[in-house]
Amino acid sequence: MPVPADFNDRNLSLGLARVSEAAAIACAPLIGRGDEKAADQAAVDAMRNQLNKLDIAGVVVIGEGERDEAPMLYIGEEVGTGNGPGVDIALDPLEGTTLTAKDMPNALAVIAMGPRGSMLHAPDVYMDKLAIGPGFRTGVVTLDMSPAERVSALAAAKGCSTNDITVCVLERPRHEAMIEELRSTGAAIRLIMDGDVAGVMHCAEPDLTGIDMYMGSGGAPEGVLAAAALKCMGGQIYGRLTFRDDDERARAKAAGITNLDRVYTRDDMVTSDVIFAATGVTDGSLVPGIKREVGFVTAETILMRSKTGSVRRMIYRNPTK
Repeated sequence: MPVPADFNDRNLSLGLARVSEAAAIACAPLIGRGDEKAADQAAVDAMRNQLNKLDIAGVVVIGEGERDEAPMLYIGEEVGTGNGPGVDIALDPLEGTTLTAKDMPNALAVIAMGPRGSMLHAPDVYMDKLAIGPGFRTGVVTLDMSPAERVSALAAAKGCSTNDITVCVLERPRHEAMIEELRSTGAAIRLIMDGDVAGVMHCAEPDLTGIDMYMGSGGAPEGVLAAAALKCMGGQIYGRLTFRDDDERARAKAAGITNLDRVYTRDDMVTSDVIFAATGVTDGSLVPGIKREVGFVTAETILMRSKTGSVRRMIYRNPTK
């Protein structure tokens, strides 16, 4: 069955911005308070409440986890009033729970929406990811290349030295060998604690962020969210699921994935036009975090539509109760 081309994305886009704003503002009092679970729960509750006000027949395809693991915004949960277009929803109410608890940069409230059947139902396993920004021919870098080969290929495409390339990588023990190889090329590395959706998004605006490429393994659901962002911003992302045991392979098969070795492109993960909203929780390179002052709270949101290529940066200032 073909995916419908139009899901009223123009009218729904501002509503989606309200959803991410609500999640970010709800967890703002918990920034720097050291309680990851409380911050995440506050964001989840607020995001769910706002989603249920939208005139959509929505299904969460990328969410907080399976139903028995996540009481709210679980995979398969139906959201919205039911009076509107059928849509797939990918979300992370608080991308960077640790970043929020420690008041570190680049925590976001993130959500994407597309027509029903347009998003990969990624299981909760790891995905090997590689992303670059717009303006390059397809396949200039690939997952089959070594990390050093990727740096050399991108530098050649940009017409610069490998010393001028900066790669964003999650700081994890599993990436130590890759980091060592990357450094052997002369490339700089921006290590991040968490938040690989933001990490991938940084590639789309290298002049603003200083990041040319993202690589490494992280959550597969976050890979779909990142693909939705690049669908709007431009750029390439490649992902291949990785499995630690048979239970994770079974999860993938239960999600309908038959080829466990497939390399997914951006347009494989998000097959149709999409809208995407991200609101800053803590200050970051892409968007400022929540600002609290006496009597007011201010949030900034980046809102994007892939159909038009539009990017809005919206500041929301609201009196506190």
